Amino acid sequence: MPPSPGTAGKTSPPAPPSGTATGTAQTGGPAVPPTGPTGPTGPPAGAGGRGVARSTGARLTGLAVSLGVLLLVLLLSIAVGTKQIPPGTVVEALLHHDPADGDHVVVAELRLPRTAVGLAVGAALGLAGAIMQALTRNPLAEPGLLGVNAGASAAVVTAIFLFGVTDLVGYVWFAFLGAGAAAAAVHLLGGGGRGGATPVRLALSGMALQAALLGFTQAVVLLDSTALDELRLWNVGSLAGRDLTILAGVTPFLLAGLLLGLGLGGPLNALALGDEVAVALGTDVARVRLLAMLAITLLCGAATAACGPIAFVGLAVPHVARAITGPDQRWVLPYSAVFAAVLLVGADVVGRVVVRPAELQVGIVTALIGAPVFVWLVRRRKVAGL
Repeated sequence: MPPSPGTAGKTSPPAPPSGTATGTAQTGGPAVPPTGPTGPTGPPAGAGGRGVARSTGARLTGLAVSLGVLLLVLLLSIAVGTKQIPPGTVVEALLHHDPADGDHVVVAELRLPRTAVGLAVGAALGLAGAIMQALTRNPLAEPGLLGVNAGASAAVVTAIFLFGVTDLVGYVWFAFLGAGAAAAAVHLLGGGGRGGATPVRLALSGMALQAALLGFTQAVVLLDSTALDELRLWNVGSLAGRDLTILAGVTPFLLAGLLLGLGLGGPLNALALGDEVAVALGTDVARVRLLAMLAITLLCGAATAACGPIAFVGLAVPHVARAITGPDQRWVLPYSAVFAAVLLVGADVVGRVVVRPAELQVGIVTALIGAPVFVWLVRRRKVAGL
C-alpha cells in the first residue's frame, strides 16, 4: 500500500548511539555530567573542547591583564606619596641609591619596602578570603570568621600587658602565634562530635571564639591605658613603617600558605558539590578541610601580624573574581590573590594623597571602599554561586 500524502518522504529520526548521554530535549530528564577527567575538578561538565579552550584563553588573558594592572599600581606606589618626588629622581633612587639623598631614602627605604609588604599581604588576604568562602560555602565569609584577627589582637594586648612589648617587630610573632592558636582552637571545636568539621560548625565555632577573644581584649585595654594606646595604632591596619625586616619574618609563612592555597582549587571544586558527592569522587573531605584551614591560618596569621587586621579585602575581592571566572576555584584563587594585591596597594596610594600632608591608613581606606560593597552584596537578590 503506498504511503499517505501526509507521511510521504518522512523518515523517523535515528536513535542516539548506545552509551551517549542525552539531554532534556530528547529524554525529558537532565543530562548526567561526566565523572571522569572532565568532572568537578576538571573543566566544566558538558563543555566542548573548543569552548573550553576559548574559555581558558579568555581567563588567561584576563589574568595577564590583571597582572599588568598590578604592575602599574606597584609603580605608582613607589612613585607617589605624601612627598612629591620627580619621576626622574624616583628612577635614579632605584638604580643608583644614594643614602645621603633624602629623596632617595624616601623611595628606596620607605616606599619600596612598603610596596613589597602591601603586595604580599594583599595577595594573602585575597587568597585566604576565597578559600574561606569555598570552605564554608558562605559567600559572605571572610578571614576573620575563624577568629584569626581576634586571636592576633588578643595576643598583641597580652604581649603589651604582661611582657611590655612596644616594638612592631615584637608584635609580629605574638600576633602570628595568636592567630594560629585561634584557628587551631576553631578546628578543634568545630571538628568534635559526629560528622567532623562541617562548614556550619566551623563558622559557629569561629564566631563564638571571636566573641570570647574580643571580650578578653576589651577587658585588658580597659585595665591598661598603655595597651589601649598601642593596640589602637596596630589595630587600625597600616602599611606605614613596615620594612623588609618584617617582610622577611613572615615571608616563609606567606609562601607556604600561597603554595598550599593555590593547590586546593580542584579539591575545593569537589567540596562545592557536597560532602557525599566529594567522597564518591575520591576526595578526602577531612584532609581537604584541614589543609584549607592550615592555608588560611598561614595566610591570615602572617598578613595580620605584618600589618594588623585589614577588613573587607578578603570579603569583597573573591566576588569580583567569581564574576569574571565563574565558580571554578582553580581560577578564582589566583584571580583573588592578584585583585586583592591591586586593591590593597592601590588603597595605600589613595590614603597617601587624599589628606596631604597627612596620611590615611590603608585599613581605613579599604573599610571605606569595602563597606558599600558589603551592603551591595547583602542586598543582591542572587549572590554569585560557590
